[in-house]
Amino acid sequence: MNRALWFSCGLLSVAIGVVGIFLPLLPTTPLMILAAACFARSSPRLHDWLWHHPVFGPSIRDWRQHGAIPRKAKAAAIIAMAAAFGLSLWLGLRPTVLAAQGIVLLIMGGWILTRPSGPSQTGNG
Repeated sequence: MNRALWFSCGLLSVAIGVVGIFLPLLPTTPLMILAAACFARSSPRLHDWLWHHPVFGPSIRDWRQHGAIPRKAKAAAIIAMAAAFGLSLWLGLRPTVLAAQGIVLLIMGGWILTRPSGPSQTGNG
């Protein structure tokens, strides 16, 4: 992928992440982590801005250095997944759709919960 494409993906991730600040089911932090990864390949200046950002920087650094997801972010992700599944139930989606969604959410929820919660907890979730 060339530099312009990485840069465009980074900008798009930041834009969607900013929208996520106002929409609770849109994950802001993972999008900022993605943006930082894109900017690492295209714009050192924007990467450094995100890396040192007072709000997003600590999560980006924890993820990059330790593969860690803070406890509050884990809780928010699990709650959002449960809300999405609850909405699907409420909408009366077909059982096959609910089963597929449930399997994906369980796998992703399990993966999120098995990540370390911070640098001091690396390796013990």
